[in-house]
Amino acid sequence: MTRISAFPKIVIAATLVYTSGITTAQSARDQISIVGSSTVYPFATVVAEKFGQTSRHKTPKIESTGSGGGMKLFCNGIGVEHPDITNSSRRIKKGEFESCAENGVTEIIEVLIGYDGITLSNSIDADLFELTREDIFLALAKEVPDPAGGDELVENPYQQWSDVNPELPEIDIEVIGPPPTSGTRDAFVELAMEGGCKSVASIAALKESDSQKFKEVCHTIREDGAFIEAGENDNLIVQKLEANPDALGIFGFSFLEQNSDLVQPSYIDGFEPTFESIADGSYPISRPLYFYVKKAHIGVIPGIDEFLAEFTSEGAWGEEGYLTDKGMIPLADDIREKSAASIAAFETMTMD
Repeated sequence: MTRISAFPKIVIAATLVYTSGITTAQSARDQISIVGSSTVYPFATVVAEKFGQTSRHKTPKIESTGSGGGMKLFCNGIGVEHPDITNSSRRIKKGEFESCAENGVTEIIEVLIGYDGITLSNSIDADLFELTREDIFLALAKEVPDPAGGDELVENPYQQWSDVNPELPEIDIEVIGPPPTSGTRDAFVELAMEGGCKSVASIAALKESDSQKFKEVCHTIREDGAFIEAGENDNLIVQKLEANPDALGIFGFSFLEQNSDLVQPSYIDGFEPTFESIADGSYPISRPLYFYVKKAHIGVIPGIDEFLAEFTSEGAWGEEGYLTDKGMIPLADDIREKSAASIAAFETMTMD
């Protein structure tokens, strides 16, 4: 059975068996179809527009479906009725990879394109928040250690930020964020919530004694109104933050950059999310961004190879490329160089 490593050491991955099932349908679609992450969407869109302007091909069609929704569409099968590429703000999950294989999507090119940070932001007219990951966990987890003492877990009783930490404001906990299908949500619970879990000794001990319980406690967000799902539309979150200065919203650094006249980020564990702090790893809630390509569609759907070349060109994803202007944090020079060469050759490998 194929096993997926926790994090790719290189950025191109695929299964062993080459599948071709759409060679007879070349004339059925002449436009690249892309789905997936709302975070990667603005990056993919600017590349698609550039591609449409400078190539002989149509501008790719891109839908913002969320990382989970995009993976589901991508893995449904081979053929012109299925998307060619899916964007993701997290790595493909083992279950998704296996679902792809079951549906004949057995050769996948994985491309790590850069990095992004997840922010907890509020209205620029509100007071700046300085949070720890432990504050975030205690404010948003469904179950927390009993404030009265002991290691027993209880339904989250905290109503105000000052209940969590007396140094925080005496305002109701209200956080607006993405749904479970979002890669931003996945990364947030893994990096922020679980990061906070590990600082609570009684819960951290569960990781060794009962890893399933540890994950359940650390990754489950409360459902009593303190956390409000806003769908995949980050613009809607900003609108809600403007209307309610007491609320915080969860979205990527790139979106923060585009709306810096309206919202401001919280400091997390003493670090402000900036281009530099995300690039050097000091900002604790940062994540890799990907897209995935069906090798079976290359050469059948016109322009996929050229789109890949544009996306991985120095003019796009390089340190001075146009994607950095949109807020994407570039890969290191040596990784970009190696990756671009591998992608140009459509290299694949077995994930172990």
